Amino acid sequence: MEVVRTVAQVRACSRAARERGGTVGLVPTMGYLHEGHYSLIRAARERCDLVVVSLFVNPTQFAEGEDLDSYPADLERDRAGCAAEGCDVLWIPDRDELYPNGFGTWIEV
Repeated sequence: MEVVRTVAQVRACSRAARERGGTVGLVPTMGYLHEGHYSLIRAARERCDLVVVSLFVNPTQFAEGEDLDSYPADLERDRAGCAAEGCDVLWIPDRDELYPNGFGTWIEV
């Protein structure tokens, strides 16, 4: 299992699979994986040539007053689980990778 950190890296992995005629399955998560996540990884493994799992605790998914800092995290446990379930690429971006300086596009319903 390859671990990547940047958008460019995950795009390169996906592009390479598609250039070989393969399909790519993405399982986006906020980490602290459980059986529901693992079932999605297994389903992607059955249907796709390349399985990518993202681990990103998205700060925009927390409302004011909710404690982002107390969201559970166990990276080594998640990494081991992804490997055991057949993940090919584990994408672990940091906040600045997805929300760089100057980021300003938001949609509010």
